[in-house]
Parts: sequence; structure tokens; C-alpha cells
Amino acid sequence: MTQQYPIGTPGKPWGDEEKQAWFEQQSKQRDYKDNVIRRIDHLREQFDVETYGELNYDGRSFPLYVVRSQNWRVDRPTVLVTGGVHGYETSGVHGALYFLETEAVNHLARFNILVAPCVSPWGYETINRWNPAAVDPNRSFVTDSPAQEAALLMQYLEVHEIAPSVHVDLHETTDTDNSEFRPALAARNGTTNDNWNIPDGFYLVADSSREEPEFQRAIIETIKPVTHIAPPDESGCLIGAPMVQEGVIEYDAKELGLCMGMTNARFVTTTEVYPDSANTNPVECVDAQVAAVRGALEHAAGKC
Repeated sequence: MTQQYPIGTPGKPWGDEEKQAWFEQQSKQRDYKDNVIRRIDHLREQFDVETYGELNYDGRSFPLYVVRSQNWRVDRPTVLVTGGVHGYETSGVHGALYFLETEAVNHLARFNILVAPCVSPWGYETINRWNPAAVDPNRSFVTDSPAQEAALLMQYLEVHEIAPSVHVDLHETTDTDNSEFRPALAARNGTTNDNWNIPDGFYLVADSSREEPEFQRAIIETIKPVTHIAPPDESGCLIGAPMVQEGVIEYDAKELGLCMGMTNARFVTTTEVYPDSANTNPVECVDAQVAAVRGALEHAAGKC
């Protein structure tokens, strides 16, 4: 199925005029300060909270936060949890926060914990995949990144010499991937859009260069009591990629500039929750994100 996007000329990549037209169509739909920063502030008694940068878009300032465990020890393995790299993926943001509020304390004896709950706050507020320059932060974790969202987080890890052993990046796959974001991507790039089948259920994206199949399997098993696992389509695929085991596909994370590829962590995965399923609800989606991190840490404990 193809779908023509209302901005631009089919077959012609966007220039500055089209990108500005797209930006002018975006509007604030929820509040980063009330929904995210307020919850981060409530964590200050149990965790250290640091700002690692600030985004300034359209006259507005968005401070960027990491929440990290107190009593940080260099001889202890570090887990990195990232949420809201795609700001519109709600349970990624709220799952990261809920992990800190509920589950993180259970792992402080074994890990240093570092969480960036909302990497793309402008995208969170406007419910967008891109930043205001029509750049996808989750294709921008590369040298000389075109997205401040990615560059600032990578810089923080480098300056503080943080090398995680575990990295869990929290995402969603939504119906708007087909109705909005993939058509917009094709229009921006001057290509033809072919929508993919949206998987009904939870799945993981592993890094093809660091497969760790037992790690991925442990997360899937932890998820099963919480929410349903996405079945493959008639071609044995999820979003066009072959399913390598139940609920798991693979991408080349570093080659694609994905967030999960920005470190050399041995245990790395990207979660994908489907919030538009008739078989789930917002609370279950958040619970699934927390369960995924728990499953990751329980498997990695003692192995890194």
C-alpha cells in the first residue's frame, strides 16, 4: 500500500521549504515539564539527577536529564536504559520512569544504573518521531550526528567515561507508523512508501553484531506473563525483518545509527510495544517495558 504525503513533490526530496512547512504543522499536545520533569524531581532522594544538555527549539528550552544510581562504583557493571528517543512512543518514556520508581532499587547492589527517560522532549510534546529539523534521532547515533538529541547523550557518556555492559532502549511500534511516519519519511526522501504489517504484540530488535540469543529469549520469557508476544506475519517476518526466534528480529545497529548501537555493551536490545492493540492498554504497555528491563538485568547479573 502506498500513500502520498501532503507536503512536497512525489519523487523529489524535501528542501528547507518543505521541512519548514512540516515543522509549522506541528503543535504541542502534552507537557514535558508536567509529565516527565515532575516525576524526575521526585526521584532526587533516591538517585542522582543530572542535566546533560539543553535543546532550544522555537524559543522554548528543553533540559535533558539522566537519572543515575548513587554510590557509583567503577568496579560494578553499568546498565543504561533509554526512553523517548522517539518522543511519540509514550510507554518508552513512562516505562523508563516507572522502572526508576519501582524496580531499579532491586538491582542497585549489582549494577550502576543510568537512565535517560526522555531523549527527545520536543518529540514527546508534539507526539513526533522526528526533531524539528525533520531528522530521526534514532538514525543519528553516529559521529558528527545531525541530531542534538543523539549527540548530547553520546557526549555525556564519553565525557564521563561510561561504558555500559547492558543497554535497553525502550520503543513502541504504532499504527501511526503507517498512517503518518512512514509516508512522511518517503516524502522527505523522495521515495515511494510501502507500508509494513504492524505486529500485534511485543517484540525485540537485537543487534545483529551482538546477538546474545539467550539474553533476548530471557527478556521474551519475562514479558509473557505481562503482555502478548507478536506472532510473525505470513512471511515469517516482523516489520519486514525475518524473525530469528520467538518475538525477536535483528538490525545492524551501528550501521543504521540506532540508539542501541551507540555503546559497545555486550547485552543490548530495543523493545517494541504495540499500544494500539485491542489486547492491551496503556498500563500494560508500561509494565511490559519495566518487565523487559528486569528480564535483561536478571539475565545479565553475574555475566558481565
